[in-house]
Amino acid sequence: MHVLVTGDTLSGSWVYTRELVAGLVTRGVRVTLVSFGDIPLPAQTSWMDHLHGLDYRPTAFRLEWMQEAEEDRAEAASFLMSLAQELRPDLLHLHQFSYGNLPVDIPRIVMAHGDLLTWREAVPEQQHRPLNAAERYARARYRDTVLLGIACADAVVAPSAWMLNRFSAMYTMPRRAEVIYPGRNPIFFNPYVSKDDCVLAVGRLVDANRQLSLLTQHEHPLPVCIVGSEQTVATPLNPIRADVKVATEETSVAIRGPQTEAQLRALYSRAAIYAATSRYEPLGMPVLEAAFSRCAIVANDIPSYREMWGDAALYFRTNDASSLAASIRLLNDDRTMRRAYAELAYARARERFTTKRMIDEYLQLYRSLISVRTAAA
Repeated sequence: MHVLVTGDTLSGSWVYTRELVAGLVTRGVRVTLVSFGDIPLPAQTSWMDHLHGLDYRPTAFRLEWMQEAEEDRAEAASFLMSLAQELRPDLLHLHQFSYGNLPVDIPRIVMAHGDLLTWREAVPEQQHRPLNAAERYARARYRDTVLLGIACADAVVAPSAWMLNRFSAMYTMPRRAEVIYPGRNPIFFNPYVSKDDCVLAVGRLVDANRQLSLLTQHEHPLPVCIVGSEQTVATPLNPIRADVKVATEETSVAIRGPQTEAQLRALYSRAAIYAATSRYEPLGMPVLEAAFSRCAIVANDIPSYREMWGDAALYFRTNDASSLAASIRLLNDDRTMRRAYAELAYARARERFTTKRMIDEYLQLYRSLISVRTAAA
């Protein structure tokens, strides 16, 4: 089987693409990967070095949610068309809505792992910001693009039932819809290290969706560390200190810049608690990484976290800094409870969110779509 996958190098979905592609290749699937966004740095592609059966084609075409994305759309579609005609893959697995309508006789899966309109709905700062005429036009064009991609796709895959429901309500119900939960390979994480009494969170402090500022609004009985980016960086030739202290009368939080993969995994392995504060979290890859590292999860009470983590996380009142601080204090005071939540998160991740399980479900979907297309021919 040969699958052409498109990916996005500018967001956390690149980690998802990595797991998908590596998982497929190790199962004997030929993969051609086309990336959009920026040309990735070597640190973002080092995982490809030993993947035999992967053909990687980086591009710098703009992503569909970007300003001026329409300037690239026709050229990007033409590039994908020519590539599909040259390589004749058995299936297209698209992480961009724009190309669900490519006029090729190949089954097409479109991923709904996040979109501009459901994100805007979830983040109040975006809801209430008035749009000018150009922005309204761009938003309408974006919605039309998504609708066309959905209409032409053979299947739409969402990372949660919640995301599929919100996506369908915002646009339209796909002709075939599947929920396939994201996965991570447990081998990358160390759940056996003795834990430090500290809280870890990952994301930009200025991101209104991540709302990591909730961690800076109250005093905490143990140190809090925020890693300021989900994107890992290459190992520098010389050590770089990038810690910043955000201190008020009530709290002190350490903020670190982007970390190497090894540094980030070490932080996960040592942290006792992971704070999942997002308002909108379709994929939730950092939470998976924390769970595979046996961290206790303190999560914002939003539907996607509830669906994925059930009773394996301790929830704080939605978007409430006081409730978050109280939850952290509770886990700090009750170490037995903290260890229990860590075990619950680890067990749930091992049971439901492995790369192997994700690839099993994708291969089943691939074979189904290919067989339907073959029968129709």
